[in-house]
Amino acid sequence: MAEIYSSVNGRKIEKLMAVNDVVQAELDRRAFEIAVRAEEILIRHRADGHAEIDIEAGDNNRYVILSDDRGQKAALSIEYGREASVVIRKDKHGGKYLDVIPEMDGLYILATASNLPKKRKGKVKLD
Repeated sequence: MAEIYSSVNGRKIEKLMAVNDVVQAELDRRAFEIAVRAEEILIRHRADGHAEIDIEAGDNNRYVILSDDRGQKAALSIEYGREASVVIRKDKHGGKYLDVIPEMDGLYILATASNLPKKRKGKVKLD
């Protein structure tokens, strides 16, 4: 009868597999493929925005990120959409006015590029 070990040299078998060079290379390859598809989708929809696709490496994971840090910080709204909202803004003379931010359908860039289901993540409002 075979004996199954939950660890090797004090390291959990899952961790040992995750740090394997072949596994890490495959994570890099797949993250790059997803990022390329996401960038293609983003370019088709970008008029003058600042959003971009980034890849971040964790300890044993890779993350494909839709970033809008340089723009309106609207990555969540770009991905999942938003409902219409009204915000109070100040003009250059210190007066206040109401500004209507229209509803926007999500582009689901990361979900589409990753072949994941498109699910709206609840209400998203910009302030």
